[in-house]
Order: sequence, then structure tokens, then C-alpha cells
Amino acid sequence: MRAVVQRVNEASVKIDGKIKSETGKGLLVLLGIEDADDMEDVKWLTGKISKMRIFDDENGVMNLSVQDIDGEILVISQFTLHASTKKGNRPSYIRAARPEKAIPLYESFIKELEKLTGKRIATGEFGAMMDVYLVNSGPVTIVIDTKNKE
Repeated sequence: MRAVVQRVNEASVKIDGKIKSETGKGLLVLLGIEDADDMEDVKWLTGKISKMRIFDDENGVMNLSVQDIDGEILVISQFTLHASTKKGNRPSYIRAARPEKAIPLYESFIKELEKLTGKRIATGEFGAMMDVYLVNSGPVTIVIDTKNKE
């Protein structure tokens, strides 16, 4: 499971020109699920994201989590995070999980984040063509892969 976590002042997602979800200050999480992922990956990654200290404290030091600032989270599924570009110029997505495996893990990821943060998690729509808008604060962008825990 791979996530691109961005600290944002605001974020939103549109589907067919209509806003599906929007958030204020918090995190935008682009989530890629691969075939080898399971619930252990969900629990580890949601724990890491919910506690990651990337928001400024009163001294301007990144020392607060999204929970500490009572921030919001928008999660967008993005299978292209598992693109392989080793051969040729057309990326291969062979490592990305098929929908029958990815959708339950995506939904579990959202539920687990809601449980950990005590807040509703804004989402896109799995498999939809989406337009994602964000104002990246910092900019702060962090890539986390559950296969690289150590």
C-alpha cells in the first residue's frame, strides 16, 4: 500500500464537474493499493498517517498531527501510484490490485482512519475519473509505502 500524503489548507474532488467532497486544513491522501496488500497494511498505514507530526506548533516546528489540529482528511484512490516504468514509455499497472481486492481494502482504510481520528473522512469515488484540487501547505508532501516499513 502506497500513500502520497500532502499537508493542505484546503482540498476538494470533483466528479463530472460536481464537487463530491471538500475539506479545509488537514491532509490529502492519494492511496494506491497493490495485490500484495492486506489488513495489516491498512492498520499500519492509517496509524502512521493519523499520528504523523507534520503541522506546525506554536513555535513553527512540525510537531503536531492532523488529530492535534482537529484537521480534516480527504482520501482519493489512485492505482497509478503502483506504476512500473522500467520498460518502455507506457507505464505498467500490473502490481495494482484489481477492484475486487482493492475496493474492500480502500473502504477498510477509510473506516480505520475514521475510527482513529473520530472524524468523517472525505473521499473521492473508487475508479471514477476525478479532478482533485488542493492548496498544498509548505509544500509538505510525504510518500509512505507499507512495503518499506524498516
